[in-house]
Amino acid sequence: MYLLVYVDDLILTGNHQPTILSFILSLHNEFAIKDLGKLNYFLGLEVTYTKDGLFLNQSKYALDILTRAKMLDAKPAPTPLSTNVSFVSTGDVFPDVTLYRSIVGALQYLTITRHDIAYAVNQVSQFLHAPTTDHFQEVKRI
Repeated sequence: MYLLVYVDDLILTGNHQPTILSFILSLHNEFAIKDLGKLNYFLGLEVTYTKDGLFLNQSKYALDILTRAKMLDAKPAPTPLSTNVSFVSTGDVFPDVTLYRSIVGALQYLTITRHDIAYAVNQVSQFLHAPTTDHFQEVKRI
């Protein structure tokens, strides 16, 4: 049996139904809990049940990132990084460091289901302390 706790949300799963039901009953005797049934959405992860198991995706989370970055109408890029990108600390300082950090942090969480952007996110993460406008252009490309 596995129990995942995040603040006031719980996910309980396992392969022995009587044990799970007993544990739920014990929790219910101690706390006011509500069983929401099968998992559909948790911490930005959408869960779809298939005959082979579970399918996880973060499409809603990715759309939220695009909304925060004001890029819903942007054209997709063929690769997460420019081919001629050179990450250096010099250049025009990006004026909104908080926005940069927020978007990069969200992209880090997105790598749970999007492994293809992990390297690019790692590169832009190295400049969280002092991002430049060139760095933010690469974040927008990701």
